[in-house]
Amino acid sequence: MNKILKSYFYWTYPRGNVHYDVMVTLILLFIFVTPWMWDYGAKPTSAAGLTHPIQVVSDGAHGVIVSLDASDVRIPAGATDSEVKRALRRAIEPVTDDYMIVERWQTTMDGQGNLVWKIWAHR
Repeated sequence: MNKILKSYFYWTYPRGNVHYDVMVTLILLFIFVTPWMWDYGAKPTSAAGLTHPIQVVSDGAHGVIVSLDASDVRIPAGATDSEVKRALRRAIEPVTDDYMIVERWQTTMDGQGNLVWKIWAHR
């Protein structure tokens, strides 16, 4: 039994052998089954929970400008700047990554008269 485990570990079986097929099958099972069993920390590609589209454009340097509808961001009245920054960072995570730093923000009106957050962020 020890010899079989050692030969599996060092992959010594020739192609077309039953042991080779078993190893390949185990690798394929690992690749296709484990994402359903474990959370690897991947973020969803859709912006779940957002009711309006998000616009992301480059700022011309190394950052982005993210525009999103104000109704999609929950910020309590009287929130401090750090609370606003944290809420905006959480709101843009679906379209950016975890390492984006919110640099500044402002509210504007879009063409339909809706309040929109404009957020400047960078790595």
